[in-house]
Amino acid sequence: MELEIKRVKTPKKLPDDSNLGFGAIFTDHMLNMDYTPASGWHNARIEPYGPIVMDPATMVLHYGQSIFEGLKAYRTSSGKIQLFRPERNMARLNRSAQLVCIPEVDETFALDALRKLVALEKDWVPRTPETSLYVRPTIVAMDPFLGVRPSHTYRFFIILSPVGAYYPEGFNPVKIWVTDKYVRAVRGGLGEAKTAANYSASLLGAEVAKKAGYTQVLWLDALEHRCIEEVGTMNIFFMIGGEIVTPALGGSILPGITRDSVITLAKHWKVPVVERVITIDEVMEAYKNGSLQEVFGSGTAAVISPVSHLACGDEVIVVGDGGIGLMAHRLYEAITDIQYGRVEDPFGWVVPIEEE
Repeated sequence: MELEIKRVKTPKKLPDDSNLGFGAIFTDHMLNMDYTPASGWHNARIEPYGPIVMDPATMVLHYGQSIFEGLKAYRTSSGKIQLFRPERNMARLNRSAQLVCIPEVDETFALDALRKLVALEKDWVPRTPETSLYVRPTIVAMDPFLGVRPSHTYRFFIILSPVGAYYPEGFNPVKIWVTDKYVRAVRGGLGEAKTAANYSASLLGAEVAKKAGYTQVLWLDALEHRCIEEVGTMNIFFMIGGEIVTPALGGSILPGITRDSVITLAKHWKVPVVERVITIDEVMEAYKNGSLQEVFGSGTAAVISPVSHLACGDEVIVVGDGGIGLMAHRLYEAITDIQYGRVEDPFGWVVPIEEE
């Protein structure tokens, strides 16, 4: 398939790096590609950023058949631009597609198209340390039909957004609220898919947590409300007695790419790390007996988020001294150093962008 490129006639003014925030500013161009049963994925084009015209009966608006990804492009100190493990995002996009009956994309073509889009928008990759260009690949159902079935037509698009820190706190400890009332996902459902439904399911709990003064929600399993799963926007890790523990993937947890990077780095450093069932009771007991050393989350947006407070029922615990733990700091530095090209990449995670 060929990729057509149509450039904007009047580029937007580039934003000030100091006022980026997260996800509110968008670049000049986007990638679009269409799917029909007769032609498969076709009509791939990079064109000026703009609205997607939809019939009021478009199926994604009614039944939520939608998947997406999130990754970033980084500018190194030498001015070069690079992506971090983008092939994993394309593979996970296709896994999500399988779970919600969306036709899979050609991962090689999609990655190549993404690289061309980022190369075209190279001036939008911010230069201030710890800023980046957020990349959002998305597929939505496009049939104008009100019957309940998988759509026959789809739109694949990628938009770009220059961003600063995801959390207002930046790389500082966040407060997490544990809920045993609300449920994000259940095994056999869509928990491991990056789909709109999962995020809709998390909104009410997140709002309750926010009103109580907490940054995010820690979700427990849907049946017994005991086993820890993940936080709304990140996977979760606990350092207990010198060992890093994270919930095992079992179909209701998103297989995070930063999560995998944390596990890989820990093993590379010979730090004990295990993926297993871990309950909130175990964590609270580890706090009481003094073996809970650190809690931190991992995700594309924030990379590593140290957790200072954990609220469970009427009990609020302060993790460690309430500051940034040594392991969280080490992981944050190691991952961001690779992402921004400050150190050599020993794992082959970096994919360079060849500028036009």
